Amino acid sequence: MDILQSQNKGTLKQVLKTSFPAVIDLSSQTVTWLIEAIFIGQLSALALAGVGVAQQFIVLTFSILLTFVVGSSIIIVRYLGSNDEWNANHVLGQAIFIGIILAIAIGLLWYFAVPLLFHLIKEEGAVARGYGVVYIKTVACFAPFIITNFIALGILRGVGDTMLTMTISLIVNITNIILDALLIFGWLGFPRLETFGAALGVGIAHTIGFFITMFFLRNHKSSLFLAVVEITTPKMATVKQLFKMGVPTTIEQFVWSIGQIVLSFFAARINVNALAAHQVMVRIQSVLAMVNWGFAVAGMTLVGKNIGAQDFAEARKSGQLVGIISAINALVLAGIVWLFDAQIFASFTNNIEVRILCHSLILTFVILQVPKAINTSYAGNLRGAADLNWLMWLAVVAVIINEIMGAYVLTFLFGMQLVGLWVIQIVDESGRLVLNYWRFNKCEWKQIT
Repeated sequence: MDILQSQNKGTLKQVLKTSFPAVIDLSSQTVTWLIEAIFIGQLSALALAGVGVAQQFIVLTFSILLTFVVGSSIIIVRYLGSNDEWNANHVLGQAIFIGIILAIAIGLLWYFAVPLLFHLIKEEGAVARGYGVVYIKTVACFAPFIITNFIALGILRGVGDTMLTMTISLIVNITNIILDALLIFGWLGFPRLETFGAALGVGIAHTIGFFITMFFLRNHKSSLFLAVVEITTPKMATVKQLFKMGVPTTIEQFVWSIGQIVLSFFAARINVNALAAHQVMVRIQSVLAMVNWGFAVAGMTLVGKNIGAQDFAEARKSGQLVGIISAINALVLAGIVWLFDAQIFASFTNNIEVRILCHSLILTFVILQVPKAINTSYAGNLRGAADLNWLMWLAVVAVIINEIMGAYVLTFLFGMQLVGLWVIQIVDESGRLVLNYWRFNKCEWKQIT
C-alpha cells in the first residue's frame, strides 16, 4: 500500500511539474491576445471583429505546422527515453528545416490570399474588413520568425522542457503587451497606429522570441541541440517519418480550425454586433483552451514516455490523472467566469448591444468548459500514444456534423441565433469526450508503433 501511494504521489508530481509550466506558457499567449482584444475593443467593435477574424486565419495556418510539432515531439520523446540524443537532435533539425520552408509559403498566403477571404463578411462590415486586412498583412511580414519560433518552442514543450518554454513565452508576451499599449494608442510619445500597431507589436515581440529560442538551442541550454548541418542537409527518410506521424494531427487541427471559422462566418451572417460578441467569447475561450492544452501537453509527454519504457499501466494511470486534474481546473475557471462575467465583458467593449449578446451566452459558455477540458486532456493522452488517425477521423466527422450542419440548423433553421453556435459546441465536445475516453481506456494504442 505504501509503495502504491508513493507511486501515485510520484505520478501526480510529474503531472504537475510538466503541466503547470505548460499551462502558464500556453496561457500567456492567449492572455496576450485577450489583452490585445481589450485594447482593440476600445477603438471600436468593428476593429475587434475584423482583427478577431484575422487571428482565426492565423490559428488555422498554425494547425498545418502541428505536422512537425506533434510528429517531431512524439519521435523525439521516444529517442530521449532510450538515451539516443543524436537522433533526437537530428529530428529537431529536420523539423526546423521544413518549418522554415513552410514559414515563407504561409507568410505569402497571409499577405496575398487571406485578405481576399475577408469579402465573405457582409457589406456593412466593410470597415471591419479593412482592420482585419491591415492586421494580417503586417503580421505576414514577420511570418518566418513567428512560425519558426512556434515550431521550435512546440517541440521543446512536447518533450517536457516546459520551464524553458514558459520563460521564453513570458518574455515574448510581456514584450508584446507593452508594445501594444505603446503602438495602438500612441502612449509615451509613440505614434498612434491602432490595429497596424497591434500587428507590429506581435511581429517585433515574436522576432525577439525567435532569437532567444535559437540561443538556448545552440548553447546547450535545453534538452535538445540544434545543429546547423541538420538544417542545411535534409534527409528524406526523416522527412517521411515526420509526415507519417504528423499529417493526421495536421488534418485534425486544420479541420477543427475550419469549423471555428465557419462558426465565425455564421455569426457574421447574423450581424456585425453578433460577430463582435462571438469574437469576445472566442477570446475568452482561447485563454481557457490554452490552460486545457497545458494539461494535454502533460498527458502527451507522460503517456509517450511511459509507453517508450513499455510501462503501459503507468501510461494509462498518468493519462487518467491528467483528465481528473483538468476537470477540477475547468470547474474553478468556469466559476470565475460566471461570477465576473459583467466585468470581463465590459473590459472588451463599451458597446452595450455587444455586451448584452455576450451575457446571453454565459450559461452555455460555462457548461461547455468541463467537457471541453476533459476531452482536450484525453486527446492529448491519445497523441502521446500515437493514436493519431483516430483523432483525425473523429475531428473530420464531428466538424461536418456539428460545426457545419448542426450549427447551421440551430442558428438559422431553429432561430437560436448566436446561442446556437455555442450550444452545438457543447454537443460536439461531449460526444468527442465519450469516444476519446472509451478509446484511451480500451488501450488499443499498446499495439501502435
